[in-house]
Amino acid sequence: MPTPIPSLAVTAFTVTSALGQGLGAHRVALEAGRSGLKPNDFSSEPLACWIGRVDGIEATALPEPLAAWECRNNRLAWLGLNQDDFTGAVRAARERYGADRIALVLGTSTASIGATEEAYRRLDAQGRIPADLRRREIHVPHSLTGFVAAALELNGPTLTVSTACSSSAKAFAHAERMIRLGLVDAAVVGGVDTLCDSTLFGFNALELISPEPCKPFDRTRRGISIGEAAGFALLERSEAASHAPRLLGYGESSDAHHMSSPHPQGLGAELAMRDALARAGLEPAQVDYINLHGTASMKNDEVEAQLVTRSFPSTTRASSTKALTGHTLGAAGMVEAAIALLALADGAVPGNAGCDELDVHCGPQWALRNERQRIDVALSNSFGFGGNNICLAFARAERAP
Repeated sequence: MPTPIPSLAVTAFTVTSALGQGLGAHRVALEAGRSGLKPNDFSSEPLACWIGRVDGIEATALPEPLAAWECRNNRLAWLGLNQDDFTGAVRAARERYGADRIALVLGTSTASIGATEEAYRRLDAQGRIPADLRRREIHVPHSLTGFVAAALELNGPTLTVSTACSSSAKAFAHAERMIRLGLVDAAVVGGVDTLCDSTLFGFNALELISPEPCKPFDRTRRGISIGEAAGFALLERSEAASHAPRLLGYGESSDAHHMSSPHPQGLGAELAMRDALARAGLEPAQVDYINLHGTASMKNDEVEAQLVTRSFPSTTRASSTKALTGHTLGAAGMVEAAIALLALADGAVPGNAGCDELDVHCGPQWALRNERQRIDVALSNSFGFGGNNICLAFARAERAP
């Protein structure tokens, strides 16, 4: 069992998804319970499903010094960086610590693979990639992190995490270890994933895509709705900001039960949640809210529902917000961490949108509609393919040990 760790201050964070750009837009959408899902108008061939598409990406242009990184994923990253004064917060941290003392750890499941798909669709008569896409910066898994490092002028350690749906949540854990070991003084974490054919048709081939808007934890759920998103957070030692929310702990596990199905008893997920509480120095009864992984796939929801029902008291509130944003894959951990942080700040439990009739495995913890209450401690679950699990524990500053 891990021992408690020093907490970190989340001194800035931001998110862009189908709900809008920036924290303000997300607050409004969450309060209204407004979903950003729309009928699929993105894939290169027809696919009957719903998606969480971000408005404004097509109209976004990267500045000339960053033009070599041009692609949909990096344009979405640029949108995400330039809101809620996130770049200003990073600039101030860079002045405090130096550009080489800030780590950059980002999660993504596909990076800029959409540009590579386009390149192969547009091969010339000689079978070559078209000249405008002949840029190796955008055809590598590290494209996102390389672009953000250039955009933020950071020279510290850079790491791309690609562990499917847990990717950007695991970025927090990597960053915490770097800061605690003294390798860096601060870290920019987050994740970006954009819509592309590989994910839409890939998940459809696995029979995981719902033909209707996803319905997490509903008895009649039929699968996931894929979305796209960008989100970032700045982590610093707690003394850097006395009033900022805290990352108290995290728990990671890999149950390796099956490539795309969770362990039937959720043992890996349970270990991740237990270790997160241990590192945070918390008991289950002290958790006020859990943002659930809740993808609306049959087995994932069933296993997570049983885990939460048996592990937490009825006073703990729990919900999935993927019916609002869609499942943003490698960005999901950051998106839902941001929603958990908003819940702490606003004293607002987001309702489990899309659910009309709870699965029989769900207990009294589920909040089907928005609720107002003080939230001191919030968890955020992210469970990826292969049983790659992580749970993050956040708290209000005054609640941190």
